[in-house]
Amino acid sequence: MKAQIVYTPRTRPTIIKLHPATPMSDQQFFEFCQANADYRFERTAHGEIVILSPTGSESGNRNANLTVQVGIWAERDGTGLIFDSSTGFTLPNGAVRSPDLAWIRKSRWDAIPPEQRKKFAPICPDFVVELRSETDDLAMLQVKMQEYINNGAALGWLIDPLEKQVYVYPSDGSVQQLNAPLTLSDDPVLPGFVLDLGKIW
Repeated sequence: MKAQIVYTPRTRPTIIKLHPATPMSDQQFFEFCQANADYRFERTAHGEIVILSPTGSESGNRNANLTVQVGIWAERDGTGLIFDSSTGFTLPNGAVRSPDLAWIRKSRWDAIPPEQRKKFAPICPDFVVELRSETDDLAMLQVKMQEYINNGAALGWLIDPLEKQVYVYPSDGSVQQLNAPLTLSDDPVLPGFVLDLGKIW
């Protein structure tokens, strides 16, 4: 299903509501995304299609720096795999989300059939990061972070370079707000990892 999409910069993502029509199946949504590969999409638990805004150059650099730092640790740690912002995951509630960075324990990833790994794998990552850009609405990102936790994530970090704040989401459902921290870490979810936020701010 090839879509004709006109992008307009905005502070909230464009949402395509398919109701009352039948929502796309997992396979149909995957094929829709492949047919419109120039765009990034997510799907809500209600079947709505979300068009994600492209990030600016500064946000892209921050995200790359984040990926490098986590990647170096993950390679050394060896217990899990990292995924970048272009990766879609099908959560238990039916939503398909693409966090800016995700980490999944290798034992959980290996349990997914190989054919399902080639699409939007049916799994909620153990660790997710969302990095706010100028076009992101903070409240919507906070709802998304809570969704990850509700679907089984062990830890989530929402990093807001605009206000130099971090929201930490542990698995117990609480939220901790940190003002301009220099580093972030979390044992036992990320043993030995320390994120240098000086390179993100």
